[in-house]
Amino acid sequence: MKNSVKIGVVGVGHLGFHHAKHLSDIGEANLIGVFDADKTKANDVARQLNIKAFDSLNSLLDEVDAMSIVTPTSTHVDVAQICIENKCHVFIEKPIATTVEEADSIIQLAKKHNSIVQVGHIERFNPALLALSDLKIEPKYIEVHRMAPFMSRGTDVPVVLDLMIHDIDLVLSFISSPVEKIYANGVSIMTNSVDIANARIKFKNGSIANITSSRIAKDRVRKIKIFQQDLYVTIDFLAGISEVYKAMDASENDPKAIMSAPLVRRDGKNRQIFYEKPAVKKKDALKMELKNFIQSVLGKEKPLVDGSAGKQALDVAIKIHDKILEGLK
Repeated sequence: MKNSVKIGVVGVGHLGFHHAKHLSDIGEANLIGVFDADKTKANDVARQLNIKAFDSLNSLLDEVDAMSIVTPTSTHVDVAQICIENKCHVFIEKPIATTVEEADSIIQLAKKHNSIVQVGHIERFNPALLALSDLKIEPKYIEVHRMAPFMSRGTDVPVVLDLMIHDIDLVLSFISSPVEKIYANGVSIMTNSVDIANARIKFKNGSIANITSSRIAKDRVRKIKIFQQDLYVTIDFLAGISEVYKAMDASENDPKAIMSAPLVRRDGKNRQIFYEKPAVKKKDALKMELKNFIQSVLGKEKPLVDGSAGKQALDVAIKIHDKILEGLK
């Protein structure tokens, strides 16, 4: 069994640079080099990280076992197919592709060549979420807000595929039930695409998720609220804070709680509200995500977000965006 993975990075823009930087720091990753259509950019990154800038994707593929794909979304399917056909495992930044059909083709080709596909839904590795790993999440209602100041980077796709897809993936990971109905609205403010969007997703088990995303905002916001029977959870992904409120019988005790308060219901049943604030370990989510990929290639772990999960998030995102476009006609 191999004890390290020879890996390359294709696409070294803002995010691709960070992929390369983290991979150069991961012990079991052997970063061979980078490729970018912009040779000046590739050379700059290679010089900073003391690695090689390759003249072509194929020349880089000749020397690696795995590839991190951080190119524009429209190129994901072509780049991924070339890598997989060269017997490479692939990490693909979100969204996995521009269409469900493209995502399917990547997944099927990977199965044929026995290649691992992992998709970069980074919030799954957010320390504030991981701090709740021992909590049983069975939501009845989820409220999500994700806001960001306007930046030209990322506007090659609508806000649903740029920002909201993070939260779509999270919601789908929380709710184990098929989507029944989607309601969505959105508007264009600064681009020719949808910049602000709201989606309400109803699941067959009765759960509901309400997601709002905007890339036209003064401040960054990345918050989720989860409501379920006798439990309320808030996660601030940006601040790295998780809070848990539990309703329990008066005779019960919560050893993890840092405070409690009595709750008297109309039916006279005495209960208590317990408040927990789980310890959040400060870790870099991108580095953890890439470590998960490396460990998966080595056969020590499985991708937390595989190709199928990436495809599912994309499918719902496209349906939401299509609903928005219908409303704008």
